[in-house]
Formats: sequence, C-alpha cells, structure tokens
Amino acid sequence: MRIEQEIKLNFEDVLLKPKRSTLNSRKDIDLCRDFTFKNSGKKLSVVPIMASNMDGVGTFSVAKILQKYKMITVIKKSYTVEDWNNAIESGLDMEYVSICAGTNAIWDNETQDYQTLKTVMDRFPDIPSICIDVANGYHQQFIDFVKRIRNEFPDKIIIAGNVITSEMVEELIISGADIVKCGIGPGSVCTTRTQTGVGVPQLSGIIECADAANGVDGHIIADGGCTTPGDIGKALGAGAHFVMLGGMLAGHNESEKEVNFGNIEFYGMSSDKAYEIHGARKDGYKGTEGKAILIPSRGAITNSIEEILGGVRSACTYIGARRIKDMPKCATFVRTHNIINKVYNKYEI
Repeated sequence: MRIEQEIKLNFEDVLLKPKRSTLNSRKDIDLCRDFTFKNSGKKLSVVPIMASNMDGVGTFSVAKILQKYKMITVIKKSYTVEDWNNAIESGLDMEYVSICAGTNAIWDNETQDYQTLKTVMDRFPDIPSICIDVANGYHQQFIDFVKRIRNEFPDKIIIAGNVITSEMVEELIISGADIVKCGIGPGSVCTTRTQTGVGVPQLSGIIECADAANGVDGHIIADGGCTTPGDIGKALGAGAHFVMLGGMLAGHNESEKEVNFGNIEFYGMSSDKAYEIHGARKDGYKGTEGKAILIPSRGAITNSIEEILGGVRSACTYIGARRIKDMPKCATFVRTHNIINKVYNKYEI
C-alpha cells in the first residue's frame, strides 16, 4: 500500500488566470484544430469538442446539428445497420461521426454492436474513426482488442478508453490507438468513484495523460466532469486535445428521448436503466456504476452549442490564445479556496 501525497485537482479547484492579449474580439479565435494521427495516418480539421456515445447524446439527430459546427459525435452503439443507412441517406456527414463498439465486444466478438460496426464500416468506408468504449480500460484483453481493431482497420482513427493514468495512455497508443479517452468516474451520471473508490481528479488526470500522449505522438480526450463552458476551457488549457461531453448535451430535442412533464431521462451507460434497455452481462459479477436522473427539457441543442463555443472563445481571449491549440502554452491555473477547504476541513472539530 502507498499513498501519493501530491494534491490532485478537479475543475472546480482552479481558475484560468487572465493575461494581456493582442486579441480584440472573440471572432479572432480559430476554434478548428488540425490533427494528424500517428497510427492511422489520417488527418482531421475539427472543433475538438465531441458528443459522447451515451443514450440521448450520441444520436444521429445530435450529429446532424454538431456537424454544422465541425464537431464530432461518437454514435451510440445500439443503432442498427438500417438506422445507419437511413441517417446517411438523410444528410448525416460521415466525416463528423465515429462508430462505437462497447464493452461486451471485447469478450464476445459475436455481439451485435461489433457485427454492426464491421458491416457499417464495410458499407461506409468514409467513416473516419472507430471508438472502442469500456468503463475500465486496464484489462489486457482490452489492449489486445485494440491491437486487433488496428490490424483489421489500419487506416481508421481508433479511439480507445477509458483510463486516467500516463502508463496506460502510452500503452494504448503504442498498441494502436490514435486517441485515448481519459476519465474514470467524473461524469454527472457515473457512480464509479462511490461504488468502487477508484478514480483520479479530472484536471490533474488530464495534465498527466496529455503529457504522456504527447511523448508518444498520441492524443487524448478529456471525457467527463465538464458541467460548464469554463470547464471545457480548463480541460483544453490543461492539455486535452479533445473534450467529450455527455450531460451538457443531454436533455435536448435531439436526444431522441420522450419528454414527460417537461423532463427528459438521462442515465449512465453502466446504470440499471441502461441494463434494462440494452441488457447486461449475465455472469453475476458486474455491479452498476451509473445512475438515472431527470433533467428539464432544454429545447434545441443549437442554443447550448453556441453557448459552449462562445464560452471557449471567451476563455481564449482572456488568456491570449489565438487558437485552441495554443491554450496549453497560454494557460496559467490559479488554485481557488476550494482546495484549501478540502485540505483543512478534515481537521475541524
């Protein structure tokens, strides 16, 4: 047993420090970022904010809005091949979507989502990326599966996760991933930290993982923990190459969820509700690590997207970053009183 004594920080523990700048307006900010990925060799020019592959977020309806802003949607795994056909015929831009295979595909290659992935990629080879999504990316089987997908799809961008430590970021990139999803338990409907006691505060985790990825020419996604546009700015300032959003994009008209008494249900993909809808492993060993909540209907997602992008633009102007790529080198973080309270509250009598 060992204890790391260094203080680890969440988004609420810091603020970005403003600096003198030659920027005159938010319109001067370039939100698009150009990426070249080491393992696939592919290039992308996108706004590096993604919609999560969660129910109510990673929908085709959301993707058709986000593509107008050059933002990627990781499509939820429960869609059928026919659903993909219909979406693409009705205007889905393949450049801004990623197809997902979930946890069970790692152990059972005959799962529906894995078979759907292979069929869709065969029919629509212009889809640029594949997301391999598991709650716990520390299994050797997961690493082996990433290697297998790299062999099967050598020219596709592979997104893999989740992890939150430098050594596993390096391992996954070396094994074939182009982008590693980083975050264990920070999401608004994730209960991993309370159920298991496992996790790393998200801001410090992003800093550590981004540094590791940069060292092996890879990239990371900050996945989870953002509740405001300011959190997204902090994640990008901490070195995240992409930020993935769940709760901030949930509850809109495009969620493809029924509205009941002005509310829309939103749940984690490891919750009892998700298992009720999609099924769960029957081995009896897996507990729930998510919850279901009701959130007020938020209307059209366009309003939220413009609020988010406006907040990121403002963050850039305050710290003097002309491009999102410049945010880490322009960012200075100031600890807030929250961290002082966390350290000293345990001594109160």
